[in-house]
Amino acid sequence: MKTVTAERMRKIEEKAADFGITPLILMENAGAAVAKTAENLGKNIVVLVCTGNNGGDGLVAARHLVSHDAKVRIFMLGGPKNIRTEETRMNWEIVRKIDSIKIDILKDADDVLKFRKEIARADVIVDAMLGTGVRGRLREPVATAVMLVNELKIPVVAVDVPTGVDPTTGEVFGDAIIARQTVTFHMMKSGLLKAKKYAGKIEVVGIGIPPEVERATKL
Repeated sequence: MKTVTAERMRKIEEKAADFGITPLILMENAGAAVAKTAENLGKNIVVLVCTGNNGGDGLVAARHLVSHDAKVRIFMLGGPKNIRTEETRMNWEIVRKIDSIKIDILKDADDVLKFRKEIARADVIVDAMLGTGVRGRLREPVATAVMLVNELKIPVVAVDVPTGVDPTTGEVFGDAIIARQTVTFHMMKSGLLKAKKYAGKIEVVGIGIPPEVERATKL
């Protein structure tokens, strides 16, 4: 199976923008794909997001899920003031106006544990925390969120790469989400094949990047 490293995938996405396929378009397509997988596992869905583009994918997924009559609750780790990209900010501004989506901000490990009962009621958890953005050992409050999710044993759909798994090498420095399914975008990430214990069933979905973009992308 053809695989891609995190660095190569980043360059492909940058080149896609040269074709007019913006990061916002890619985020929309990614989030819609995640929602399609998650809704097959249940209607009571918790979406865990951080403040980068993986979190943005999760915010898009939440919007699609609630439009399909799912009950959705978003827990944002870190808070909206720390959102790092324009695309994630735009999708945050959308979901916070949707009254049918309940949103809570988790600033530290204590906040995560405070909502244990609420998270435990979910039929499925969408892991949209770090994805390909992991850098070494997990920090708080993400580390506690990962520990809690694994402890609850609720089915997890991981967005692109389970939080805590290095997307290129498959290494785990400490702990990582153990997903039932991983929805990865455009191409199999090389690390997922080495971390099947964490990735579960891997689904590679297209997000609208044509072959011409890959051919035009320099290594």
